[in-house]
Amino acid sequence: MAIATVNPATGQVIKSFDPLSSADIEAKLQKAIETFATYRNVPFAQRAQWMLKAASILENEKEAFAKVMTTEMGKTLRSAVDEAAKCAWVCRYYAENAERFLADEVVETGAKQSYIRYQPLGPVLAVMPWNFPFWQVLRFAAPALMAGNVGLLKHASIVPQSALLIEDIFRRAGFPDGAFQTLLIGSREVDKILGDPRVMAATLTGSEQAGIEVGIGAAKRIKKVVLELGGSDPFIVMPSANLETATATAVKARIFNNGQSCIAAKRFIVAESIAEQFEKLFAQKMAALKVGDPFDESTEVGPLSTPDGVADLDRDVRKSVEAGAKILTGGKPLDRPGNFYAPTVLVTARLQVCFARRTLVTRFESRTTAGLGWVPVPGPMMPPSSGSSSMSWTPGWCSSTGWWLRTRGYRSEGSSGRATGGSWEPWESGSSQISRRCGWNKGKSRGVRVGG
Repeated sequence: MAIATVNPATGQVIKSFDPLSSADIEAKLQKAIETFATYRNVPFAQRAQWMLKAASILENEKEAFAKVMTTEMGKTLRSAVDEAAKCAWVCRYYAENAERFLADEVVETGAKQSYIRYQPLGPVLAVMPWNFPFWQVLRFAAPALMAGNVGLLKHASIVPQSALLIEDIFRRAGFPDGAFQTLLIGSREVDKILGDPRVMAATLTGSEQAGIEVGIGAAKRIKKVVLELGGSDPFIVMPSANLETATATAVKARIFNNGQSCIAAKRFIVAESIAEQFEKLFAQKMAALKVGDPFDESTEVGPLSTPDGVADLDRDVRKSVEAGAKILTGGKPLDRPGNFYAPTVLVTARLQVCFARRTLVTRFESRTTAGLGWVPVPGPMMPPSSGSSSMSWTPGWCSSTGWWLRTRGYRSEGSSGRATGGSWEPWESGSSQISRRCGWNKGKSRGVRVGG
């Protein structure tokens, strides 16, 4: 992909950039390791002073930074302003707390003195996405720089000006030259840089495939890596819900960041008894959204980031319809310049995964219906102590008892039942009910009982 700013609201190419040459990359890597040799010894007080200056720059110039974000990836201007302000907050937070977080921890042992000390690693490669072009970078950079590391940013190819602005913010704040550098490179260069012995760790926010590639690259070199990948969050509506509040919240949860967020609600699972009303209200609210110029203060939904995003979304909608889904509103690109797609609501009887602004509504008859499937809930669960084995836990719904439990990817045998392959099986042959102990509630679980 070309490294360029292309306005997603118009399709106009604003500015293009040449990728770094091999010699340019080598120079930046060498500068990073040389800067680290001295920067790691800079006192926390000095790092904090520079970080607070970066926060001031972000706060004072948030409107200017927001305009660049909106121009490059299409989020509404007001949300971009909020993003820049949030970045200022995260800089202040780590400036004020990093020294305390990283203070030596005394450990009681038989030795005269034992303690844990946190030391910087060195140059850290950050591979970051376009959907939050400032926030994703600053939430990595602020703690990394405060800890004494130096940063190398490989940003998404469609937000190069945002990437360069972030480097400039740290330079203007007083950080040493080389403490934070932007690498204008394509994705093919990432593994080569990760393999360089001067790069000590990596972090990535992006797709599962990108995470797999970086994860493998780090693992085979025995380097530390932090990955944040995508999601398909469920929005569950129970019969007791206030439908006006539920649908208003659902719309906000779906269109956040033009629908391009890994934490946006993507699957709506609604009780059968209220589904028709919910679908009607939800579709009405989605259809009423104002789609348009992200610089217009009245716009609620801007364009998608790229033409490929529109094509992929439309293909997903077509596949869903072919599989039996019904379109309640939207379902097609808008006939106008730019990467615009109508806010879309699909209804289906099956659970599916949906992305971007395609919204899937699924009904369930009751909390014990198979149609609800295994719905994630927070809270660790512990297996029964009797006869249990090592297992990988995932939250789920025990449909026969009305208990939440963790059940996927394990085999366990205990006094009350046997669980294999993600479903709970009765212990006694022919039993139609599962012991309530499948919820492991007897002082061993932190799940949620919802009745039953």
